[in-house]
Amino acid sequence: MPVKEKQEQLVKEFEQLPDWEERYQYLIKLGRELAPLPEEYRKDKYKIEGCQSQLWINAKFENGKIIFNADSDAMIVKGLIAILIKVYSGESAEEILKSPPDFLKQIGIDKHLSPTRKNGLGAMIKQIQMYALAFKAMSEKQK
Repeated sequence: MPVKEKQEQLVKEFEQLPDWEERYQYLIKLGRELAPLPEEYRKDKYKIEGCQSQLWINAKFENGKIIFNADSDAMIVKGLIAILIKVYSGESAEEILKSPPDFLKQIGIDKHLSPTRKNGLGAMIKQIQMYALAFKAMSEKQK
């Protein structure tokens, strides 16, 4: 499914939830559904700075697609990264770079996060884009 469709699907899912208490519960549920992060990636090298909680993100490049894996010690943060992984994991670097996370504003997440959580969300997005840039450069070098 294209990134745009994944984003639209998430917006629809959140629109079905009448209030933010239920939306937070859904975020937590998405976080719990994340695949476990192998212990080898719970190191400072994979840790996201700018996030109040501990958050680790790893990415690997397989068959022209970037596969993300992440974990956090905070359930809301884990839910936020789960949303980003749901949208961007399994996509090409080009697709990730040309698909800004505008859907987050449509969901309204930006209005319901503390300033430190907003900073953390920005750091997550930046890290995903940095992985995409790095893998794009790497694949272009191999051509």
